[in-house]
Amino acid sequence: MAQSVSIPSLESARVDRTNRPIDLVHLARQTMGDQMLEQEVLRMFERQVNVYFERLRATHDHYELELGLHTLRSASVGIGATALADIVRGAERELAEAGRVDPETLDDMAMAVSEVSAYILNLIAD
Repeated sequence: MAQSVSIPSLESARVDRTNRPIDLVHLARQTMGDQMLEQEVLRMFERQVNVYFERLRATHDHYELELGLHTLRSASVGIGATALADIVRGAERELAEAGRVDPETLDDMAMAVSEVSAYILNLIAD
């Protein structure tokens, strides 16, 4: 039996939004307040975010990197992981302008992916 995600009240989420790696108010809007759907979306994103990032880090193919960055950014925006999406957006700009992504940007992205993943795991564990 699936446990429900403990989503904070709307007011507490507004107060604390900037300190969370996922905007739970945005996620609630995207899932029309369906907590079971929120939980499933979070689980799917947590499973996939690390896979997508590792593929990004491993590829040297420009097209694969471009596609991977786009996928990761879009998925991040969709669930409200705006800080991660912003880092990925910067990586997309670097790729477009310089033809590569700076290793420091990838390190920043790795930290953001780790933070989002840990946050989700903490949410769904409650």
